[in-house]
Parts: sequence; C-alpha cells; structure tokens
Amino acid sequence: MNVLISACLLGQACRYDGQEKRYDAIRALLKREDIHFIPICPEQAGGLATPRDPAERQQDRVMTCMGKDVTAAYAAGAEQALQLAQLFHCHTAILKSKSPSCGSGCIYDGTFTHTLTKGYGVTAALLYEHGVTVIDENLSVAI
Repeated sequence: MNVLISACLLGQACRYDGQEKRYDAIRALLKREDIHFIPICPEQAGGLATPRDPAERQQDRVMTCMGKDVTAAYAAGAEQALQLAQLFHCHTAILKSKSPSCGSGCIYDGTFTHTLTKGYGVTAALLYEHGVTVIDENLSVAI
C-alpha cells in the first residue's frame, strides 16, 4: 500500500524552522514491507524556502507572522500533493498535525499565539475532498 506522508515525519529538515520531526509510530511503520511511503513537503513543493517565517490559516488565507500572504504557495503545494497521491494511488496520507498545510482536524487559529482551533490545513483539506483518508503522526487510525 502506498501512503503519502509529510516529508518532515521521515526526517527531512523541511519544516518552517528548518527542523524535522520523528515519531516512534512512524519508525515502526517503516519496518512494514506492505507500506511504501511517498514523501512530500507541500510548502517546499509550492515554492517556499526552508527555513521560512511561521504561517497560519486565517479563514481562507494563509498568512505569515510578518503579514505576508502565502496562500498561493500553499495551494500550489496542495495540488502537488494531490497529484502525487493520485499518481501513486495513495488512499491514506499521514500528515504533520497542527500545520497550516498538513493539519487535520486541529490547526493553529491564525493569531500566532499557539492557540488551536478546529480546522484543516490546505493540503489536508484538498486530499480529504478527493477521498484520501488523512491522519496525523499520532496514528489514531490503524493502517
């Protein structure tokens, strides 16, 4: 089974702060021969640099902490992720929680105060709209 995954969860230093995030649950999945990960960083795929200013969703826009509108880059990255998911027949995506791109169900509220709210990142929402099951790195759904 092919699974789309946020590249930062596999150790690629592509997060906004130039870091990566690793989780034991993901490492366990790497050992399974029936799972093939298709990594993507939607922000980089959309043309954003690493490191980059933090960004959060504000209704239908994505804004950096410096007030720059990066919605177009997030939308372009989401389209790239969808193309990969379709090309590799990924019916599941494991994406980084809370992200304005990858967050699923809970994201930062756009005030840059570390306050969480219900919502989806741009990529997570697009994948979900196209029938891809989106889960976060906590793997609350069995694969």
